[in-house]
Amino acid sequence: MKICHTIDEMRAARHAARREGKTVGLVPTMGALHEGHLSLVRMARAQCDLVVVSIFINPLQFGPHEDLAKYPRNFDRDRDLLEREGVEVIFAPTVEEMYPAGAITYVTVEALSDKLCGRSRPGHFRGVTTVVSKLFHVVEPDQAFFGQKDAAQSAIIRRMVRDLNIPVQVVIGPIVRGPDGLAMSSRNAYLNASQRLSAVVLHRSLLALQERFDRGERKVQALIEAGKQVFAEDPSVRLDYFEIVDPETLDPVDRLSHSALVAVAAFVGKARLIDNVVLTVNT
Repeated sequence: MKICHTIDEMRAARHAARREGKTVGLVPTMGALHEGHLSLVRMARAQCDLVVVSIFINPLQFGPHEDLAKYPRNFDRDRDLLEREGVEVIFAPTVEEMYPAGAITYVTVEALSDKLCGRSRPGHFRGVTTVVSKLFHVVEPDQAFFGQKDAAQSAIIRRMVRDLNIPVQVVIGPIVRGPDGLAMSSRNAYLNASQRLSAVVLHRSLLALQERFDRGERKVQALIEAGKQVFAEDPSVRLDYFEIVDPETLDPVDRLSHSALVAVAAFVGKARLIDNVVLTVNT
């Protein structure tokens, strides 16, 4: 395994792979790896000749009062996990390497970046698209792998790739859940035992909505209320949003005539967690 700490080192590794005719898959992460990340690594291994995993806690996507300083960090553990998965290259740059002094250029996907998590976390998606575009330029992957748990992020990155003609295929892997149904997240590490039990309300709310949908309910507001009723059972969890939106535009939908994304975000203790499910309407 090669660990690249500089852009020049990463580009040299990428150019060596190109000379050998290898396809490259990129799995962008902020470290604190879990089974969700590793499932993306396995997808990349199955589809690409060489797998690059980036580990970079991106300060641009954290607000002034968010958890940048406390975000979990364990590079040695992450490295060992990736080595066991057969990852060839880790790209682990410093903040100074990724954002040189005086950098004033950002990438923003207008109209999408202020929806869902973007509304609750102003500037968050600008930070995401800026760093992901930089990773794409540095690593030059043939494919990049992201998780469905971050559905809004995935939609925004797909739009950025399309609009900027970036030659990369964006691949979305399914949500990976624990035995209790809680979606895997690095922020789950913030939860104590009782909060972990409460956090499952996100998944239970989606299951309740899915059940109503499967029984034939197509009224958007009725489905949303079914999900919100589950949250009412646990007042320790503070709901941020519960919406049904178009999976590509992230605009709220008035009626279910095709696939729709049900997205939820909530605070459990100090942890802000997200989850979602996609509803498919058979026409």
